[in-house]
Amino acid sequence: MRLKRLFVSLAVVLTASGFLFGQGYRGQGRISGVVTDQDGNPLAGVKVKLFSLKGQSGFETETDKNGEWKALYVRGGTWNIDFEKPGYIPRKISAEVKEFDRNKPIDIKMEKICGLIITEELKAALKQGNDLYEAGKYEEAVTAYEAIIQVNPDAYIIFMNIGNCYFQMEKYAQAEEYYRKVLEKDPENAEAILLIGNTYANRGQDAKAMDWYNRIDFEKITDETVLFNLGSNFFKQSKLDQALKYLQRAVEIKPDFADAVYQLGLTYLAMNNYSGALAAFENYLKLDSTSGRAEQVKGFIEFLKKK
Repeated sequence: MRLKRLFVSLAVVLTASGFLFGQGYRGQGRISGVVTDQDGNPLAGVKVKLFSLKGQSGFETETDKNGEWKALYVRGGTWNIDFEKPGYIPRKISAEVKEFDRNKPIDIKMEKICGLIITEELKAALKQGNDLYEAGKYEEAVTAYEAIIQVNPDAYIIFMNIGNCYFQMEKYAQAEEYYRKVLEKDPENAEAILLIGNTYANRGQDAKAMDWYNRIDFEKITDETVLFNLGSNFFKQSKLDQALKYLQRAVEIKPDFADAVYQLGLTYLAMNNYSGALAAFENYLKLDSTSGRAEQVKGFIEFLKKK
């Protein structure tokens, strides 16, 4: 698999979701979470938009004074969840919801944008850029994003979006240039550091890619997808101890992250840790028992049980 498709999903792409008026999202499930700022302080009044892909409908709620939100009587499957609050960078995630089992609380940190107010006009401009990006019109999206920065110089995080466009166009030097612009304002931004590493990985410069990946403070990474991607990169470089550390953390944060569970099993297998591999692959089948990969995992399990 090329890295481009896997990694670009990690970048901050600000968006607003549309919601239908039907109630196909209803079911017997329950999800909840807490939203805090970067210092761990609860954020009240965060708009939480939830959209069920299976039900093709959704609804909105808000966090209370403790930063807590709840969604009751929802169906299982994949949900897109947006978090928005004026003055903060919007967050967009996807979550797998279990309808008849307990779902792990979703903890979200939102980063304040100093000097920038998220107005309706700004959100509309972001949506225009994001729509162009999703349609594969990357050059037009770049123009739209640059127009936002011209009007809102404090919205430096939009440089990430521009970098993503160049990344998709396989213009990796230009992508790196814009990711570095984010680091000029926020030197510890783990996503920008990761994405610069990705530009080198896609240019076949694995040593430079790993140099960038190693700059990310492990203790500060709370995004399971970032952890998974880093672990996968270490696995590719045969740095199995490092891969194991990142993949274990990814699965700890999100136990139903099937790709991470599978990669964890492969890592244990490569380390000849057969008991660890067996446990990981058995957990994988609890998440996916019918796909082509599941058949491969069943073969691994049959082999491991003979060890």
